[in-house]
Amino acid sequence: MGNNIRNGLGIAGLIIVLDQLSKWWIMEKVMRPEGVEGTPFFTPLRVAVTPFFDLVMTWNRGVSFGIGNTDGSWNVVLLSGLALVIVVAMLIWLRTAATPLAQVALGGIIGGALGNVVDRLRFGAVADFLDVHVMSYHWPAFNLADSAITVGAVILVVDSLFANRVSTKN
Repeated sequence: MGNNIRNGLGIAGLIIVLDQLSKWWIMEKVMRPEGVEGTPFFTPLRVAVTPFFDLVMTWNRGVSFGIGNTDGSWNVVLLSGLALVIVVAMLIWLRTAATPLAQVALGGIIGGALGNVVDRLRFGAVADFLDVHVMSYHWPAFNLADSAITVGAVILVVDSLFANRVSTKN
């Protein structure tokens, strides 16, 4: 296995583990009232952390920002399948990633996508719990996997814009 694949998969594995641990912690320790057992789809709870950041418990059955957040019977299969197709494309790209930064970015996207697939297969929805807000405007709730995907995509754009640039100053 080449260094590109090894590096990217190492990052992906780390993201999956951290994502699933953070979701377990939120669902089992922070949001579940003491002694309450049963389904993970319990009443949402909000824990204020700072004036602009809360922990919440929401379930996203759609894609980013809750688009398509319905109880559609095919959501789990279609969205998990789409995520797996994207992961395969990212793995192909990872084999030829030219920079360590691109390897990290692709690993983050792969790990984030797979972290959310795990949720879809376990719960039929993705656990979101990070809520950033300003006054009454709330950014859609997200999780560590979503963050890894977003940061990975931004890094890929920056890397593609500035990688291999040679100064032409005389």
